[in-house]
Amino acid sequence: MPQSRTSRRPPWWQWPSTLSLDAPFVAVLWQALFARKLDVHLDWHDPVLIGLAVWIIYAADRWIEGWRLDPNTVQTRRHEFYIRNRWPVFWVGIAAIIATTVIALGRLDEREFKAGFILLIPTVLYLFSHQLVHRHHPLRLPKEIVIAVIFAIGCALAPAVLAPEKITSLIIPVTLFGLLCFSNCALIASWEKEVDTLHGQTSLALQLKGRWTLIHALPWLLLIAGLLSAVLNSDPTHPGALCTAASGLLLGLLDLAQPRIGRETARALVDFTLITPVVLFFIP
Repeated sequence: MPQSRTSRRPPWWQWPSTLSLDAPFVAVLWQALFARKLDVHLDWHDPVLIGLAVWIIYAADRWIEGWRLDPNTVQTRRHEFYIRNRWPVFWVGIAAIIATTVIALGRLDEREFKAGFILLIPTVLYLFSHQLVHRHHPLRLPKEIVIAVIFAIGCALAPAVLAPEKITSLIIPVTLFGLLCFSNCALIASWEKEVDTLHGQTSLALQLKGRWTLIHALPWLLLIAGLLSAVLNSDPTHPGALCTAASGLLLGLLDLAQPRIGRETARALVDFTLITPVVLFFIP
C-alpha cells in the first residue's frame, strides 16, 4: 500500500494553499478587475462574500476528499491538513457559512441575492456529483471545466448585477479569465496524475490518457490571446487582457519549472500566477 509522503510540516509559503486561502484571494482580485471594467463601485460585502464563498467551496471539497481517503495513502500536504484538522475545519466552515448567510441576507438586494442563489445551485450540484455520485463515471464532464466556469462567473456576478446594461463588455474578459482558470486546473491535474490515481480521483489529465500537449500549451495560447485582445481593444480601461497575458506567461513559466521544483511547490505557487490584477490597487 502506498505510504503518505506528507509527514513534514509545510513551509510557511505553502500555508495559503494548504489553508485554501489562495483561491479566495484570486477571486477578490478578479472581481475588483471586473468592477473596474464596468466602472461600478463594490461595497465591502461584495469581496467579503466572494472570498468566503470560494473558501467554503474549496474547503468543503478538500474536507470531503479527506473524509474519503485512507490517511496512509495521502499524497499532498493540503489533504493531510484537512484529515488531521477535520473537526476544527468543520466548525470554522460552519461559522463561515453562517457569516456568509447573515451578510447576504442583510446586505444584498433582491437581484443580487437571486443571482447568487442561482449560481449556488450548480456549485452544490458539482460538489455532490464530483465527490459522491459521478466520481468514477467515464462520461462525466471534467471537473476542470466545471470549476473554471463557476469560478469565472462567480467573480463577475456582483459587477454584472450592479451594471446589467454593460454586461456585454464583460464577455471577452470573463471568457479569458475562465480559460485562465481552466488552464490553471488542467496544469494541476497534469502535475498530480500520480496523486489522483492513488487517491482514486478522476482528472482531465487522466482522461486524456497521454495526450497532454494541449494542456501544457494552454498558458502560452492564453498569453497570445491576451496580447491580441489588448492590442485590438480600443478601450484603455481594459486591464483584463493584459492581466490574462501576464498570468498566462507566469503559468507557462511555472509549468516549465515544475519538473525541477516539484509538484508540491508548483501546486502551492500556481494560484499566485493569477493575482496579476493586484497591480490595479497601485494604479489610480
